[in-house]
Amino acid sequence: MREREIKVLNIDKEEIEKKLIDIGAVLVKDEDQINYRFDTDDCYLKNTHKGYLRIRIVKNNLSGETKSIMTFKRSIKKDSLRVNEEIDTEVSDWESAAKIIELLGYKRKRPGYKHRRSYMYDNMLFEIDTWDEETYSKPYLEIEVASAEELEKAITILNLDRSQITTKAIDELRKD
Repeated sequence: MREREIKVLNIDKEEIEKKLIDIGAVLVKDEDQINYRFDTDDCYLKNTHKGYLRIRIVKNNLSGETKSIMTFKRSIKKDSLRVNEEIDTEVSDWESAAKIIELLGYKRKRPGYKHRRSYMYDNMLFEIDTWDEETYSKPYLEIEVASAEELEKAITILNLDRSQITTKAIDELRKD
């Protein structure tokens, strides 16, 4: 699956959520995540494929269900939109999957903890992400759209500050 996304930094979560509700966006996810990334010591996946391997444990706060998803994600291009390729599969035993990955020579990195609230409006996905302090201390809004035109629509309807828009991945934001 290909996703097209941007992040909006330095947001006021409550203000963004109110704007989304006011335009009629529907809450589709409220979840707590534990994200484990894997790569070699020399960052083979990052350097060779512009990507990473991840196991994400997701607790759905709306249904109470928990599931684990293994993903290979890589960046295809970055201009006004970040385009990623994501290949996902649900795993029934994340710890065994992690052991297999580690036996193949990949190292498990420090976990990242994230709370995510997602809203859908007119085929656009708006995700308010709050990471643990060590991973990334400020909340941001991630917007997934199908086209540059939809991105423009999203920016306009929420009256977003264009100077706060970025196509950087979380590991790039951590370096800033």
